Amino acid sequence: MAFLTTRDDVSLYYKDWGSGTPVVFSHGWPLTADAWEAQMFFLASNGCRCVAHDRRGHGRSSQPWHGNDMDAYADDLAELLKALDLRDVVLVGHSTGGGEVARYIGRHGTERVAKAVLVGAVPPLMVKTDANPGGLPMSVFDGFREQYLADRAQFFLDVASGPFYGFNRPGAKVSEGLIRSWWTQGMMSGHKNAYDCISAFSETDFTEDLKKFDVPTLIVHGDDDQIVPIDNSALLSAKLVKDATLKVYPGGTHALADTSKDELNEDLLAFIRS
Repeated sequence: MAFLTTRDDVSLYYKDWGSGTPVVFSHGWPLTADAWEAQMFFLASNGCRCVAHDRRGHGRSSQPWHGNDMDAYADDLAELLKALDLRDVVLVGHSTGGGEVARYIGRHGTERVAKAVLVGAVPPLMVKTDANPGGLPMSVFDGFREQYLADRAQFFLDVASGPFYGFNRPGAKVSEGLIRSWWTQGMMSGHKNAYDCISAFSETDFTEDLKKFDVPTLIVHGDDDQIVPIDNSALLSAKLVKDATLKVYPGGTHALADTSKDELNEDLLAFIRS
């Protein structure tokens, strides 16, 4: 098992598969690098070096009381790229991980980055504000926190069984295995870390970060994403990122890496090779 110790003494777990074009993945809340296993296996089998880490406080990484915010997440990603001396990297971020990628570029630039991919990503800003009237009310995220503190195991099960994979839609083909995998990954997260991350993914404004993107960028989103609604995320991000390519998956869920994995795998490989 590979670990990196960060500047503030946090142990980050990462996996490093294959060789070739470096592709670095950032996962969503409250998951782990394992959420990307289908993409990593496919791309590593097609000439890519695939790297993914467990965000601080998640999975096999340590659970610090401090630093559970987007700036720290982005700085951890920067340390990973530097430690492995990765250059001309394709950064891929899902959901919260998309915010991590955006904040990384906002704070550290694109010296090491060749391309970026945002999948079901939270930018530019999830919560409703005067400047972001289309966002979700703060009461939604307060509800997340309330349910989390009341019974986080049940809350995680409810999310996985319903809106995350779209299993609450009529006629959905439900996978008990995916539900259990999501729940298991979520329960590996630190209690405070995952709690703090709710604020990090919902209240961080990535608008200025997106304006700093200066590499080819692919934005992928499902139009039936119940976790990060497309109208206030991908459609806005595509306008803020210069020359971004937007691909919308009709009927696509928040969990495109699983529910649309074959299409996403092919789209990622085509974008990497383009």
